[in-house]
Amino acid sequence: MKPRLLYNEIEKYLDSPEAVIITGMRRTGKTTLLRFIHDRVESGNKIFLDLENPLNRKYFEEENYENIRSALNVLGISFSKQAFIFIDEIQFVRNLPSVVKYFMDHYKVKFFLTGSASYYLKNLFAESLAGRKYIFELFPLSFREFLIFKEVNFNIPTDGAQVTKPICDLIAPYYEEYIVFGGFPGVVLKETSDEKNRSLDDIFTSFFQLEVLQLGDFRRNNVMRDLMLLLAQRSGSKLDILKLSSELGISRHTLNTYISFLEGTYFIQTIKPFSKGRDTEIRKMPKVYLCDSGLANRLARLDGGTLFESSIFSNLRLKNEVAYYQKKSGVEIDFVVNGKIGYETKVSPRGQDVVKLQGLCTELGLSECRIISKTFSKLDPIVYGFMI
Repeated sequence: MKPRLLYNEIEKYLDSPEAVIITGMRRTGKTTLLRFIHDRVESGNKIFLDLENPLNRKYFEEENYENIRSALNVLGISFSKQAFIFIDEIQFVRNLPSVVKYFMDHYKVKFFLTGSASYYLKNLFAESLAGRKYIFELFPLSFREFLIFKEVNFNIPTDGAQVTKPICDLIAPYYEEYIVFGGFPGVVLKETSDEKNRSLDDIFTSFFQLEVLQLGDFRRNNVMRDLMLLLAQRSGSKLDILKLSSELGISRHTLNTYISFLEGTYFIQTIKPFSKGRDTEIRKMPKVYLCDSGLANRLARLDGGTLFESSIFSNLRLKNEVAYYQKKSGVEIDFVVNGKIGYETKVSPRGQDVVKLQGLCTELGLSECRIISKTFSKLDPIVYGFMI
């Protein structure tokens, strides 16, 4: 079992009464993390149920919740003492939030739950378990986690540390692999490029079959498929709803529904423009990124700069609020983080890139600015992609 950094945050709540909910894109390792937590809860009064198995779903489809209690009792759970119930892929049982609330209210059960549809989890659980749950989002591996999975023991420099060309050259092959193939754990652990590509294909197929076809229940699944491929091609670009709806032959309302679903199931993420009252005509158009640079590259064969930018976004979003800034003239800052720091991604930055970024950051009143470089550079201020 390879550790995930998110566990360090979840560990604080293992003994709390609140339900712990882990959500995220399919194949990011939610099941593995849930089993990892299960093994660390020191109790014999616990059970792990995977709701992708239709037989396990039947336990929770009873209208009388006491019948569910009886079934769990037969499976070995005692409700006369603290019970721990681990349920994987909870989106397959629609009434599960109500079941969880019932057992928390009546039997003080501690629940650990996973699901891949954030819109479902957040909306339904918000109604039934307000103030009684902690939701954690699990994304594909960060670069630091990638190195752990590859069993490479590097001490990655932090922002402000001196980085020499030999250090960049040492890290470069691993970082290039990370950018090109992304951070899905199952992909990272594959040995060859062919195996990695097959695994990425399988992730896309699994998402389409289990999320789009089963959970989404859309009338025109071929249009959803085409939209997913178009969004992959436009990763890092502004989301032009009018143009996209025309290309796909659907209404803007329908397109917005599809996009909300893809964002709610973590296939894409949109970021809004950063604004302090300037250039309001651009404010309404978000940018879109796929969940993983490797998947985006497999679906769309992105150029090196776009792929690098997509990978940087995947790491910046982990603990930050991310926006972008663009003037009407087209001059832009790729990422504005927490409303304070401006980041511009460049594969091989030049001096004029630094000057331009510093001018924009000063104009916006940002406290810091950094060029994020992929390759070694003597420019300042520079931070490298593998440090993000």
